[in-house]
Amino acid sequence: MAEAVEAAGAPGRRRRAPGMSADERRAMIVTAALPLVAEYGAAVTTAKVARAAGIGEATIFRVFEDKDALLAACVAEALRPDALLTSLAAISLGQPLADRLTEALEAMREHLSRIGAVIGALHATGQLRGRETPKSGDSGTGPGVRTGASAGPVPGSREEAMAAPLAAVTALIEPDRDRLRTAPETLARVFLTLGQAATSSGEKEGIGARELVEIFLYGAFDAGRGAETRKG
Repeated sequence: MAEAVEAAGAPGRRRRAPGMSADERRAMIVTAALPLVAEYGAAVTTAKVARAAGIGEATIFRVFEDKDALLAACVAEALRPDALLTSLAAISLGQPLADRLTEALEAMREHLSRIGAVIGALHATGQLRGRETPKSGDSGTGPGVRTGASAGPVPGSREEAMAAPLAAVTALIEPDRDRLRTAPETLARVFLTLGQAATSSGEKEGIGARELVEIFLYGAFDAGRGAETRKG
């Protein structure tokens, strides 16, 4: 009976951290810490993180040198485009192009919002002051610029960070290649740049994802006035 109670865990007792590798434990702690960092910034305590993760506070310092190392890991995790790539891959190619791109832009906005919450909270609480704040282009959705004559993106560069999102958006546009005036690869790069630039101010100004996609695909003129404007 006692063994059963111990296995189930007595009420109010902290559960023992499951057997994990150091990398798995770091990932588990960062997952628990991210929403707290977004809420409290650098003011979050390791004791609070430990409670959220269901582990002892000392466990954190077995895999992170100090709290700054944990916060840096949280920033790195927030910048990872994995969730964005999963969302882009789930978009059905059977939809019209405008619908595909609207879903893609909404996924981009969600991704950038997560980054903004973490970076903003840390900056507001003094963690990033006096340091170079990670650029939004490092999030995997920036335009990226290749320098020199290298055959591929430089490791750690913005171009490398945006390579996978660029390929994912290109795949969303590809089915309509024959109807387009520009190659899907070029349009995808422009779309990512527009999406990133518009996300920072678009929602505040009431510009929805669908409206931005229609401007991207069809231009600024409406169907009735475009011809008259061009004649003038």
